[in-house]
Amino acid sequence: MKTQTILAVILGVGLAATASAQDKVAKGEQVYAAQKCSMCHAIGGKGNAKGPLDKFGAKNVPEADIRAWLTDPKAMAAKYKTQRKPDMRAYPSLPKDDVDALVAYMQSLK
Repeated sequence: MKTQTILAVILGVGLAATASAQDKVAKGEQVYAAQKCSMCHAIGGKGNAKGPLDKFGAKNVPEADIRAWLTDPKAMAAKYKTQRKPDMRAYPSLPKDDVDALVAYMQSLK
């Protein structure tokens, strides 16, 4: 009986974590839309085809770098040696929860 209870708790925690991760990805998709990221980027053929983000998550860009792209894109463009005009807009005042959600969304694009 004790083992079944422990397994039920572990399963419940695992399902809650999965739901939480899915919620964060969904929120990231909403932030992406609200910030009008599709003006410069495209996902699934929707948005500006010059900045495709399809399969971005498969590139395994470190989470810290994704955050830096959002807050200091000029430094990241120099680090990654990219040249795109116009330069990506910085989002230094975006709430941490929104940045976390965008990071989760970007990492989900596989």
